[in-house]
Amino acid sequence: MTLLCECMLVSRSRYYEWKLKPNGEKTKRQQEQERIKLIFDQSRGTYGHRRIQKALAKEGIRCNHKRIIRLMKIMNLTPKVKRKFKATTNSKHNLPVVHNLLARNFNPPRPNIAWVGDITYIWTNEGWLYLSTVIDLCSRKVKGWALNERMDAQLCVSALEMALLNTKSTKELMFHSDRGVQYASYAFRGQLLSHSITQSMSRLQNCWDNAVAESFFGTLKQELIYHCKFNTREEAKLAIFEYIEVFYNKVRLHSTLNYNSPEDIERLLAA
Repeated sequence: MTLLCECMLVSRSRYYEWKLKPNGEKTKRQQEQERIKLIFDQSRGTYGHRRIQKALAKEGIRCNHKRIIRLMKIMNLTPKVKRKFKATTNSKHNLPVVHNLLARNFNPPRPNIAWVGDITYIWTNEGWLYLSTVIDLCSRKVKGWALNERMDAQLCVSALEMALLNTKSTKELMFHSDRGVQYASYAFRGQLLSHSITQSMSRLQNCWDNAVAESFFGTLKQELIYHCKFNTREEAKLAIFEYIEVFYNKVRLHSTLNYNSPEDIERLLAA
């Protein structure tokens, strides 16, 4: 031990003082770095300093945002860069459309009052894969989703059917979407009618009327799709399943939800 102290140019008493202080400044920084790194990794590399600070607070750890920024820089932790997202909708059809009854009321007081739906596309080396989702506006939970290589009405019907599986009552429920041919189809409208769900549609060429649905696709692509190369559709399906069901619904902290996850909100409101 004497030789070690001589090599480190410290006295033996100073060494033992350091060893017996597990909560010293150096150890505290290491502990903070470990927690920050773990939270960052669990977020799939998507969290910046704000969400990391909120995640630490949930664990009872208080840490200044400037310190988090500094520690992230030391560890070379850089969140994934966001890209612009462009949605497309085929609203050139002769099927019936309905008025915008939602009127951008994106914050209902409880779940199962308003759902929104939309469709996006994912490229794989086997060709395009289309994703349809149903999102609850209160909890922002993805209630239902479906993937297929065809972008038809059945894709949206399948997503809606999944959302309905664990929904006890739909008497007060409204479903909002754009004016896409899939949502105006007789198959989809019939499914809504059979469950007494009121239908609402965005105004023509007004993407902001369905901003929450489009925002989710932007998040999905920024945090997952743009950083993956899928050789097969099956690879893409597994990755999207894991993102939605394991991370997004259960773990991801939403700024809109006061940095809670969708399932946290549904539990709080059910209590």
